[in-house]
Amino acid sequence: MAFNHLPAGVHDALVPLSVTPVTDSVPMAKNHRSDRPPAEPGSRPGPGMVLDRLAAGPSRAARITHTEHLPPRAGRHAVWPDRIRPEVVAAVQAAGIEHLWAHQARAAEHALDGDSVVVATGTASGKSLAYLVPVLSTLLDGSEVPNGRGATALYLAPTKALAADQCRSVKELSQPLGTSVRAAVYDGDTPFEEREWIRQYGTYVLTNPDMLHRGILPSHPRWSSFLKSLKYVVVDECHTYRGVFGSHVAQVLRRLRRLCARYGASPVFLLASATAAEPSVAARRLTGLPVVEVADDASPRGELVFALWEPPLTELEGEKGAPVRRTATAEAADLLTDLTVQGMRSITFVRSRRGAELISVIAQERLAEVDRSLSRRVAAYRGGYLPEERRALERALHSGELLGLAATNALELGLDISGLDAVVIAGYPGTRASLWQQAGRAGRSGQGALAVLVARDDPLDTFLVHHPEALFDQPVESTVLDPDNPYVLAPHLCAAAAELPLTEDDLKLFGPACEELLPQLEAAKLLRRRTRAWHWTRRERAADLTDIRGEGGRPVQVVEAGTGRLLGTVDAGAAHTTVHEGAVHLHQGRTYLVRSLDLEDSVALVEQATPSYSTVARDTTAISVLETDTEVPWGDGRLCYGSVEVTNQVVSFLRRRLITGEVLGETKLDLPPRTLRTRAVWWTVTEDQLDAARINPEILGGALHAAEHASIGMLPLFATCDRWDIGGVSVPLHPDTLLPTVFVYDGHPGGAGFAERAFHTARDWLTATREAIASCECDAGCPSCIQSPKCGNGNEPLHKRGAVRLLTVLLRGAAEAEAEARTGSAAEAVAEPGHPAATRAETGSPPEAEAEAGTEPERGPAAGTEAG
Repeated sequence: MAFNHLPAGVHDALVPLSVTPVTDSVPMAKNHRSDRPPAEPGSRPGPGMVLDRLAAGPSRAARITHTEHLPPRAGRHAVWPDRIRPEVVAAVQAAGIEHLWAHQARAAEHALDGDSVVVATGTASGKSLAYLVPVLSTLLDGSEVPNGRGATALYLAPTKALAADQCRSVKELSQPLGTSVRAAVYDGDTPFEEREWIRQYGTYVLTNPDMLHRGILPSHPRWSSFLKSLKYVVVDECHTYRGVFGSHVAQVLRRLRRLCARYGASPVFLLASATAAEPSVAARRLTGLPVVEVADDASPRGELVFALWEPPLTELEGEKGAPVRRTATAEAADLLTDLTVQGMRSITFVRSRRGAELISVIAQERLAEVDRSLSRRVAAYRGGYLPEERRALERALHSGELLGLAATNALELGLDISGLDAVVIAGYPGTRASLWQQAGRAGRSGQGALAVLVARDDPLDTFLVHHPEALFDQPVESTVLDPDNPYVLAPHLCAAAAELPLTEDDLKLFGPACEELLPQLEAAKLLRRRTRAWHWTRRERAADLTDIRGEGGRPVQVVEAGTGRLLGTVDAGAAHTTVHEGAVHLHQGRTYLVRSLDLEDSVALVEQATPSYSTVARDTTAISVLETDTEVPWGDGRLCYGSVEVTNQVVSFLRRRLITGEVLGETKLDLPPRTLRTRAVWWTVTEDQLDAARINPEILGGALHAAEHASIGMLPLFATCDRWDIGGVSVPLHPDTLLPTVFVYDGHPGGAGFAERAFHTARDWLTATREAIASCECDAGCPSCIQSPKCGNGNEPLHKRGAVRLLTVLLRGAAEAEAEARTGSAAEAVAEPGHPAATRAETGSPPEAEAEAGTEPERGPAAGTEAG
């Protein structure tokens, strides 16, 4: 397959390398923990040997900055719980599983006791069986009730692929149980002729939160017999419900609980999660119920070799002459090619749909040069494919027909893909939880596995491959979500009122923020109070008021002008920067130019073209402080957290040469401004601090701007977010603070908890930021430290050394403030009434007590917690 439809110059920009032949191994650079056992003679190559072959040659070996060896672990069995039906035990044993692992048995016992439970154990630890065993046993019990439908269960997955995979597993496992267990997928791909049968007769219905929100709950009278008999709600991969999406799902689950109570049911919630910090806390916030935690993983684990891989610098020069590093996409395509040549079954995880397509195309072309039959054994997997295409790819991967797959995170979650030898991760996926989920796709049959993280040219990725302790010596992150976010809660109150009129008793379920929101919804004529309940007043469906994925607004349709063919959609929030008039738009390897963008009708007209450039939108952002919730002194400066309003406007776009990034020209745009009310963390510095940092007015803007960029790039290490979830603004003199100020804000209305997490971990976060900038090998700044891929000002101005000095002084002030606070606490303890050293004058209220009493107590998902 050739690059016939790729833009001119892409071949050169990728800086391709030849396929690496299988040769003898060579030593790897900085191999700090390579205590791997040697492979047995004649056995299948172990992960260490596979890595040695990938690293063959001096240039390849130098790219590995660290290898981590996780030794195999033995499992611990438990006896079968005596309340599990013998038919279920027999079915599981017939599937080749003689005994449960200890954590599976414990979770099943809690479920049968009626306790909601979260199983937070490692990848391939059998979490599915932990909830399936009690669910299937209860469905069998319910099938014996005369003249009734019997017990039912609802399964929720974040992706369609995972629900389809789970349905296949349930059907295979429950086949010996007869017709008592009738499993079926109910989502947007389900044919309409099947939906009525599922509503009437399905006992184990598998769906996703989107369908529950838009399809099932608004039509609850048609689901009444199912809801009336609902015993269990399974929430799989619950760690993925974070940020705005997680906050929406939390309210959807509360609406489900309310309707179940209306029909006389009180289901038990069974949650499955990758290993996470405080899983019971996150599960309780998600469901609104007390949840028991089962986190002691008793399953066996095969050997895992995990390598950190940094692509080399090239001879090309980018912005301001900064060195250009070979892309993670090109490097990952090489690794996928080499693994396929070795006969290793592997998945390459990519962060974008375009990246997945590109890696598969590159690998196929290079494999065809080695053996044409191999090129057919590599494919791409991403969202946007037709349902039958996705199912075919999943079957081919299961059967071994496919050796390699380039996939988005649609395949990260829970699919039982047995027998994979290796996983390549093209760019840090944003959280340690996702990193371990992706790495865990290999070795699921207990055999050894290889995982390789290929760093992108990004501050966080560069930091991680040179600081492996941040990945391997730290626990995974806490899941951040805020169900009380008013921008999330308001549309769900409307949806709940449309399903059943809201009463005073319901308000406890939806949280304390209801009391303030309901009058506003009445004033907006969305809800009307009649006697003791609030009613939905509009004709349209209330559930259509919001997209729970948090994408914000109606998607823009991308239409080919000449044919009228719909190519795809772009999120409303991204339309101004990606499909503005004159933008270069990529779709399925083909290049298009945007002829026009109609914001009123949400349509972008495009025409196919082959420009020799890419486009980058430039925007202006202004930010104003609405309310400061809390602040702490950092020397003379301040660290603050509160509410802000961000005004953003795309004003022009640059045309850049593909290979070098050289700017060819700038075109003005006339697009309306957009405002966002959200939450932010910000810090200020004083003139004395600037003098101490040797920051003069000429470099102040560049130092602040560089610190802002790098801190945004590092925040995903401390909060469960991606740099695209957050934004930043730096101002040499801000009108609200009257000081030089750097803001980092949540990129979602009402906030998503990320800025709050940043506030509570600010010293560690900014210390890592300073270290990431200082340790970068470049002279004046590059994409690995202070340049941002989404800067609206074209990465101007930036001053690397100024940012390091500024953060040094700021953090010194933070350390001094903390030391003073500790000293003050000790002094206050001595001065407490009754203490021998206390005097009458010292026991009075200090002058600042009034101000302290007036501050709002900390609240929200991250209050009082630390990042991993």
